[in-house]
Amino acid sequence: MKRRHGRAAVLVVLVLTIAGCSQPLHVSTLQLGSKLNGDNTVGTHTTRFKPDDKIYAAVLTDATGSSTIAARWSYNGQMVSEEERMVKYKGAGATAFEFKSASAFPVGEYKVDILVDGQTVASREFRVE
Repeated sequence: MKRRHGRAAVLVVLVLTIAGCSQPLHVSTLQLGSKLNGDNTVGTHTTRFKPDDKIYAAVLTDATGSSTIAARWSYNGQMVSEEERMVKYKGAGATAFEFKSASAFPVGEYKVDILVDGQTVASREFRVE
């Protein structure tokens, strides 16, 4: 009986060690645009939008890992939206976020900040005109 408990304990420690070894994701590129491709990359790159355009940010990561990725959207210096996703990739990956508005976007200066596990890793300013 003692031997069985010892094996179970070793197995639990091994599983927890392997699960905890996942590397955080590394952001290689932040894309901004008005259209997404099927693989969650941006198809039409721009930093100038019309009030009725769709606005997407694609976060490209370059290696295997798992993290919580967040997109924090600001208008004229004030945060107006934030969305986060827990993602896990084997190899490179792309995580897309859409900035949504109930009506047309107001004209002005905007910014998107990308956070990985709570740390800002990329930012991009853009404009609606």
